[in-house]
Amino acid sequence: MKELIDAGNLPKHIAVIMDGNGRWAQNQGAARIFGHRNAIKAVREVTEGCAELGIGYLTLYAFSTENWGRPEFEVRALMELLVQSIANELPTMMKNNVKLDTIGDIKSLPGSCQRQLTEASQATKNNTGLNLILALGYSGKWDLTQAAKQLAIEVQNGTLKPEEIDEKALSARLSTETRPDVDLMLRTGGDHRISNFLLWQLAYAELYFYENLFWPDFRRENLYEAILSFQGKERRFGKTGEQIKANSAK
Repeated sequence: MKELIDAGNLPKHIAVIMDGNGRWAQNQGAARIFGHRNAIKAVREVTEGCAELGIGYLTLYAFSTENWGRPEFEVRALMELLVQSIANELPTMMKNNVKLDTIGDIKSLPGSCQRQLTEASQATKNNTGLNLILALGYSGKWDLTQAAKQLAIEVQNGTLKPEEIDEKALSARLSTETRPDVDLMLRTGGDHRISNFLLWQLAYAELYFYENLFWPDFRRENLYEAILSFQGKERRFGKTGEQIKANSAK
């Protein structure tokens, strides 16, 4: 399937809602954390698949602000798994020239997680390949709220005029900052919603939902499937098909 992909028409930024770990584990007759542990291979598959294709940015919805409401033992296990996984995957990230970064309320994470994330980000900061972004303690509403607060502070301090606030100004104060908006969002698990993920950045993204695939079973072929679907779409951004074709012909 990979050979069918048009290397000249790749999404610049892919975002993934990695859903279904708990249900996958329950189907195996195991605890939910078993599903989270078995999801690491899927993360490796999508990361390496994007790196090989030359995708610029990959954002993974690793832990939302709403996830803090899960049972305490599951949250604690997830945090421990996160620390362990980043340490284990760092050599592979270095080998594949992957740069690791994070978005979200990172200060809400346990100290051990913050330290591991900082160390991995520092170790990979000079890598020039895929930008792998982990959304942790993140939600789209939180992102927009913190951006609005920042704009309000700047107006209050006199460093920004209200009339200077536009889409560009707001985008620059989101946690994604200068990164491009999402072109393609993937979601496993069968649900058809974006679950408070990158609300602003998904404005014109193509959405691809996997009906019968839980995240631990995700493999590179599933990534290729979504990219091929993306390449079959006409992305109009509010314009007509005729306008897009005319601009492409110039």
